[in-house]
Amino acid sequence: MMGQSGFTLIELMIVVAIIGIIAAVAYPSYLDHVKNARRADVQGDLVSFANAMERYYTQNNSYIGADGGTAAITTTLTAPDSSVYHSTSPRDGTAVYNLRIYNLTANSFQLRAVPIAGGPQAGDGLIELRSNGIRGWDQDNSGAIGTGEDTWSK
Repeated sequence: MMGQSGFTLIELMIVVAIIGIIAAVAYPSYLDHVKNARRADVQGDLVSFANAMERYYTQNNSYIGADGGTAAITTTLTAPDSSVYHSTSPRDGTAVYNLRIYNLTANSFQLRAVPIAGGPQAGDGLIELRSNGIRGWDQDNSGAIGTGEDTWSK
């Protein structure tokens, strides 16, 4: 009679432990990568949104009205008029960010991507693009762009 071959329970437990350790290291890295990819997507949307604002300005000689209103807005988050740009990012699929106009005057604007509460980017901080090209990311999630947060990179 030949000896039986196979794995012992100890060998299987060692393999399961190794897989568990690898997963414990890899999963948080994967989640961070996905979060960074979503952030990069919305940065592209903000640039496209700014281009749409420039087209609006070219047609109307003012940014006022890009939110569907008739007056300037200050320190208020307002959705863009649907004829100017879409109000969520990504446009297709499950929305992760709300795209908003923050300060709007006849000659300037601030665009913000605000993570949707309870969504996968919640707590990641808002991302901003101004009409003069200044970028910012609220890395500490304080609700405003602070000192040292004048970039989109980590």
